[in-house]
Amino acid sequence: MLDQTNAQARARAEATIGLADLFTIGIGPSSSHTVGPMRAAHAFAEQALDRGTPTSVSCELFGSLALTGRGHATDTAVMLGLAGHCVERVDPDAVATIVATIRAEQKLSLGGHVPVPFVEGRHLVFREDRFLPSHPNGMRFVAHYAEGEPWETFYYSIGGGAVVQGSCEPPQSNVKLPLPFASGAELLAVAEAQGVSIADIVRANEAAWRDDAETDAFLDTLRAAMFACIDRGCRGEGELPGGLKVKRRARDLHNRLLARGPRTDPSLVFDWVSLWALAVNEENAAGGRVVTAPTNGAAGVIPAVLRYYEAFCASPTPAGSRTFLLTAAAIGFLYKKRASISAAEMGCQGEVGVACSMAAAGLAAALGATNAQIENAAEIGMEHNLGLTCDPIGGLVQIPCIERNTMGAIKAINAAYLAMHGDGSHIVSLDAVIETMRQTGEDMRSKYKETAQGGLAVNVVAC
Repeated sequence: MLDQTNAQARARAEATIGLADLFTIGIGPSSSHTVGPMRAAHAFAEQALDRGTPTSVSCELFGSLALTGRGHATDTAVMLGLAGHCVERVDPDAVATIVATIRAEQKLSLGGHVPVPFVEGRHLVFREDRFLPSHPNGMRFVAHYAEGEPWETFYYSIGGGAVVQGSCEPPQSNVKLPLPFASGAELLAVAEAQGVSIADIVRANEAAWRDDAETDAFLDTLRAAMFACIDRGCRGEGELPGGLKVKRRARDLHNRLLARGPRTDPSLVFDWVSLWALAVNEENAAGGRVVTAPTNGAAGVIPAVLRYYEAFCASPTPAGSRTFLLTAAAIGFLYKKRASISAAEMGCQGEVGVACSMAAAGLAAALGATNAQIENAAEIGMEHNLGLTCDPIGGLVQIPCIERNTMGAIKAINAAYLAMHGDGSHIVSLDAVIETMRQTGEDMRSKYKETAQGGLAVNVVAC
């Protein structure tokens, strides 16, 4: 197992990651348990059809996917993906009807083309007693044909909506980046050698996939999707699905803040930031469209801090918002390369903790911090989230997940300003805190890592 773990660590460190790998637009409530399985099921359906005309297909879910999959809509995601729906394009408002039809008819159209029987419990099985050795989020798909042997394949949802097939090692890429980095120390060294900012490094590397104008358009699309999610969340009413009877609070809070007039009272800043994070994660819990930033469970932190920059900071600019996102991405790349952003591996420190670290760095950069201050902000953001467990009540991305995003956003803002009050020198490096997070995640018992078998998930009665 040690050799396998080391091999996986090397593969992650060597993986080529871009903005589109870190930030994607999908649906809630979970990137690893909804977006990832939907992508895996969609890819499997296409491959199964390429091999012939299946007479039936099946999916088994293991580990964390099995233990919290029902609360995270993994069953819904698998059915949508098998039926040919893409996570980026499916209409969130149509999901309930699509799934209800599949359940009522006990069949689906594989890849949108070939009708096959589909009965939950027979064709979709939750293996709650088994973890696959490669990763906590494992899936086994099987396609049967009238003639020939069945075909099976394994997928793993490794965090942030990313999936890999066959093994949980990230696929290798032949893309060569002009300014590669695999650690915080390397990132700072490259920036110093080139005389550029961290955002400039990410922008230069993105040129391996697209030109600057396209990168700016992509960043603007992300920002617009984040803010649209905030606005939808501020309009949402009623209870969140799942049975906990959690009441959506963002709309009422938004109305109360608007009634208090202009945002000039300093005491209102935290209320507005909390509102924006709350709105995103209520929308996520309701299955709405969100940006994985870097995951769905932590999707409210970066949008809330980015809107704080635009609403409360002096002279915000579109260029500043792009700098924010580019810099945040650089930090996110490091966590993906050197640890994980999967709560099933790291606990919530790998989701809200990482988002807090990314947002702190992004805000510091947008406010004109030096590279050393930015690295310090990212380190502070994670240092004070170390050990954060993932213990969702009822396996739902609601309690404590929604409020935890508000806390992550506030911590990020605090971390950015703390770092900017210094000269960038500090004792604990970003690399050291990322390694500490990784070790803490490995030592953390599985019941605290998105299994709903420990912590609040068992000490609070779900009713």
